Amino acid sequence: MRMVDIIAKKRDGGELTTEEIQFLVNGYTDGSIPDYQMSAWAMSVFFRGMTPRETGDLTMAMAGSGEQLDLTSLQGIKVDKHSTGGVGDKTTLVVAPLVAAAGIPVAKMSGRGLGYSGGTIDKLESFAGFAVERTREQFLQQVREIGVSVIGQSGNLTPADKKLYALRDVTATVEAVPLIASSIMSKKIAAGADAILLDVKVGKGAFMKSLDEAETLARAMVAIGSQVGRKTVAVISDMNQPLGFAVGNALEVKEAIETLAGKGPRDLTELALAIGSRMLVLGGLVTNEQEGRAKLEEIMATGKAVEKLAEMVEAQGGDKRDVYEMDRLPKATIIHEVVASEDGYLTAIDAEAVGHASVVLGAGRLTKEMAIDLAVGLVLHKKRGEQVRKGDVLMTIHANKKELLRSALQELDGAFSISTEPPTDQPLIYRIID
Repeated sequence: MRMVDIIAKKRDGGELTTEEIQFLVNGYTDGSIPDYQMSAWAMSVFFRGMTPRETGDLTMAMAGSGEQLDLTSLQGIKVDKHSTGGVGDKTTLVVAPLVAAAGIPVAKMSGRGLGYSGGTIDKLESFAGFAVERTREQFLQQVREIGVSVIGQSGNLTPADKKLYALRDVTATVEAVPLIASSIMSKKIAAGADAILLDVKVGKGAFMKSLDEAETLARAMVAIGSQVGRKTVAVISDMNQPLGFAVGNALEVKEAIETLAGKGPRDLTELALAIGSRMLVLGGLVTNEQEGRAKLEEIMATGKAVEKLAEMVEAQGGDKRDVYEMDRLPKATIIHEVVASEDGYLTAIDAEAVGHASVVLGAGRLTKEMAIDLAVGLVLHKKRGEQVRKGDVLMTIHANKKELLRSALQELDGAFSISTEPPTDQPLIYRIID
């Protein structure tokens, strides 16, 4: 085979064979296919697309390009969860211990965040001493013993995807849906999942800005799952305003603990229950979502969900007292309140502006090398649709440097829209695709 022929075939709208896709993934991984040829192929995919069979083949080829985690030694159906990311998205911190407390094993590899705040791994490091790097046997043994472990991604997991993603980032091909879908699904499959729950975010604070775009991506990923024998369900959820109230690493950890105790924000609680209940169905523990929701609500009410998080923190080197005494978590030195300038109804909160402000404060990173300030961030006091009075506190900013606070306030200029009329209702969950 010749890569130039594969490029030309896709450029002209042809369908690549399984063997051709395996050839290009192998060649790009081992360096025999150069960046400029892979760039040309990626641009051809951007314009010509891929069939579901091609996308499935690409996914499995990338999943097989490096290490694959074997979870067969763990009892039960292993259900993984993935979010496409958004502002204040701390859902994994809630769902992982909650679902584990119900009896579904959660062996999850998560990444660090580039963007609005840290990833799940960064947030977990708010617990002093929490170890995100574990050997494979330590990881599996912890899941056998307590039912849950969340660690950083293996360095050799899907190396083909790592190379291709970096290339797409600098060749204007990131938005190609088959490449997004295969990138996400290859990591989930390589991580050993039997079933996969996808939370696809849509709105100003998400990668997918329109519902059509989000649905196209969700359907592509569910189709991949079906083709490769992994039961997959996608939830399309709103990201036009931040999820919950807190944005920032330790602040989001606190909110996740409150949610596990049944005292969290309504939207975060609802999304966690919607995702968690469907994970119980995928794991074969319950027969329907309503049964799963009732089970999870009971676990929250009895305190078992918080106990499971404390077990995980302790098992991974942290101090479980941090879960029960949240004042022990990192705290910022500067607290600044943003107040309403007029009476009315809060009609919009610009999630993207809030996200940018959190990065400016130091809660997120723009490059992989940047250090994160775990203490800083923002906490909303009002959400879309609520009535406000002039002088009401809309948001509290937690900062450690005055100059960064000033920059964050500039980012937040115009982020809150207030009107004399209440806004129309906006759903939290738009679609369920399975």
